[in-house]
Amino acid sequence: MNPPVALVMVFFGVALFFPESEAGCLELGVCCTGRNMSCTTAGWRPDRSFGTCYCDQACCRTLDCCHDYAEACTGLPCSVSEWSSWSGCSKPCKSTYRIRTRQIIQEPTSGEHCPPVLEKAGCLEYWNEQGLECRQDIVPALITTESFGKARRKRYVSNEDERAGYCVEFQLISVTKACLIANNAHSQWMQDLREGYTVCVECQPPAMNQGSHRCYGDGRGAKRNQLLHWKAVGNPQCKGGWKRVRQRDNCSCATGDSLLFI
Repeated sequence: MNPPVALVMVFFGVALFFPESEAGCLELGVCCTGRNMSCTTAGWRPDRSFGTCYCDQACCRTLDCCHDYAEACTGLPCSVSEWSSWSGCSKPCKSTYRIRTRQIIQEPTSGEHCPPVLEKAGCLEYWNEQGLECRQDIVPALITTESFGKARRKRYVSNEDERAGYCVEFQLISVTKACLIANNAHSQWMQDLREGYTVCVECQPPAMNQGSHRCYGDGRGAKRNQLLHWKAVGNPQCKGGWKRVRQRDNCSCATGDSLLFI
């Protein structure tokens, strides 16, 4: 009876020395930068010992990496989440900005940098914290791209007495060189502003003055060929002059040349 007992003990010893688990960085599914004490699992180390091993960059110096660290964690690019929704304007009743953010899911191990996780775009709110309309005439005309109108409509609550919007066509007379400099994806539309071009600017209900039902800076009442002024929200140095061509009621500006009064 003794030999079988000895045989069982031998197999038990082998099982202890060679654990079934081949756990490592691939199974953990995470690679970390610097020294991260939570970036750990139980698995084989490069010296073939079994125990706690790490999947962070510092393990290469401390010699306690998991056996598959090089395969799993070397040369990984940065991974980021989707963009959040745009915030409201940072301050009411003045030309300011809105933001959106995203999170870093995986820090890069390839030496490359992560893309920006914060973006800003110009905006303006016409109501203060008490819900009252800002009683001020904003001159010159403040304009932005049509995409801002989509986000604005989501936050805006219409009413039955609301007036329909309208469009005004302007001929661009002057455009500063600063408009050609796009600091981010949401200022690239300014590069399409060219002297001599005709642009269509839409006045939507959220931007209308409740008393006059007009958008500030639309040029109503200006003399024929009078030079008016505009400024792009999001880049205060992008500005210029234009002349009012005509107004179109109940309009929808064509995609590509559409801007918004803000």
